[in-house]
Amino acid sequence: MSGRLEDMASQVDTLCRKAQAQAAAADTLDALQAAQASYLGRQGALNEILRGIGRLPPEQRGQVGQLANRAKKQVEECFAARRAELEQAAANAEKQRAAQYDPTIPARREGLGSLHPVTIVQRQIEEVFGRLGFIVATGPEMESEYYNFEALNIPPMHPARDMQDTFWLGNGKVLRTQTSAVQVRAMEKYGAPLRIIAPGRCFRYEAIDPSHENTFFQLEGLMIDRNISIANLIAVMKLLLTEVFQREVEIRLRPGYFPFVEPGFELDIRCEICGGTGCPTCKQSGWIEILPCGMVHPNVLKYGGIDPLEYTGFAFGLGLTRLAMMKYGIRDIRVMNSGDLRALVPAEKLTGPTIAAVT
Repeated sequence: MSGRLEDMASQVDTLCRKAQAQAAAADTLDALQAAQASYLGRQGALNEILRGIGRLPPEQRGQVGQLANRAKKQVEECFAARRAELEQAAANAEKQRAAQYDPTIPARREGLGSLHPVTIVQRQIEEVFGRLGFIVATGPEMESEYYNFEALNIPPMHPARDMQDTFWLGNGKVLRTQTSAVQVRAMEKYGAPLRIIAPGRCFRYEAIDPSHENTFFQLEGLMIDRNISIANLIAVMKLLLTEVFQREVEIRLRPGYFPFVEPGFELDIRCEICGGTGCPTCKQSGWIEILPCGMVHPNVLKYGGIDPLEYTGFAFGLGLTRLAMMKYGIRDIRVMNSGDLRALVPAEKLTGPTIAAVT
């Protein structure tokens, strides 16, 4: 064997021993990865040797190649073994940390944290409708034009489709303008009979004032069965408001037009901020529009794959944000999305004077 071959063999052996030593010394996975790359990476030392085999005399290339490949395999095995040791040590440490944590230990201080008023009201409503046999359904906030408009019987030229009313996205979809978009999705999935509520965030291109925001929360309700009537709708709405406010509230039902219901109604409640005397929140009318509702339009039932000659139903879109304002005496809707911590005090302390209007 020539001196050049002997030098190459010695170099390979030295690199192999250094690699094994560095692998054993690595105490983290990152350190191990860095060491492995210095030997086995694209520009690593062993790969440099393999690339240099072509410069050797032909009679030496086979021997050096075999030697280098054996060394590479040994280095790969030692790094793999060390990686398994480090991963096992990390898993053991995680188990030990988990064993030391007891989630049943009470908090050291009382009153830490609080739910948002909208979350509180949403959970109350979910509990009420859960007792009535409704399930909670969800849908995407980035919605298709079909589910947000067409399947809800909203024709192409309807003003709601204008850029002035809706946030249109570059991919042709929209930020949903109402949770009603969940209606046909639920019909397609569950069929009839059907009882769902669908809480969620909605978006509209609104001029912001004390009672309007471009981002707000709604809760859609939908009940489909045989022989459902307006009487069922009114009874459920009264029960809902009584449960939320824990007392009787004064309501009024007036005709309203919505393409996805027929007939349609606006259900208003007496303004809880001013007691009906008139204020900026209710626009001096004494009433707050809170529950657009009505009987599901036959066309919407057809879009959902349900026969309108066999089934009827009612739907409503409850303004969760407005309902939370009424329940807790919050005078300005802009507080709800402002990050104002005064809106996050414990619910039992949340009263009118606590939340100031945004100026």
